Amino acid sequence: MNNIQKYFRYRQALIDQYLKGDMTKSEYLQKNYEAVINNDIGPFRYIDTVEKGLYNYQYYNALAKEMRKASTCKIDYELRKDYRHQSNYYYHKKDMATKKVLKMIDYKGIEAYFVKVKSKVLKGRLFEIVCSDYYGMILHSTNLDILKRLREEGVFSEGSRVSLIDEYVNEKY
Repeated sequence: MNNIQKYFRYRQALIDQYLKGDMTKSEYLQKNYEAVINNDIGPFRYIDTVEKGLYNYQYYNALAKEMRKASTCKIDYELRKDYRHQSNYYYHKKDMATKKVLKMIDYKGIEAYFVKVKSKVLKGRLFEIVCSDYYGMILHSTNLDILKRLREEGVFSEGSRVSLIDEYVNEKY
């Protein structure tokens, strides 16, 4: 088993703990963040496998969420603004990894749709991409280029559905 596979196995163990109620969403996010920053395998500059792309997705998503969380702390405006900027940068990198993965799998074995969310900001914007052939990975994005391509490829279902991980998606952290 390579290091990427070890990471995904560890991540699944964290998810299982979260689903059992042994861990809060904040605890899950913190442990996942620690796992990616303390891991010596990424992010990858050159994505030549789906696994590397999915790892980069997780890596940048963890960093984006950490910066977003930091931006809500009671700190001065400029620092909060900088954290939000960094968060948006990491979300952009996550979306680049998503695009690469979707291209590598040629949009096969996936389904995508908008998810029902409590957040007014994300309503009608957040969509879910289910990659059942790859670790059962569930990706999320609000990127309009990705959405457009999913529609062009005929794998996006219009309307909104309850997320496969609804409790997680709609729980604040």
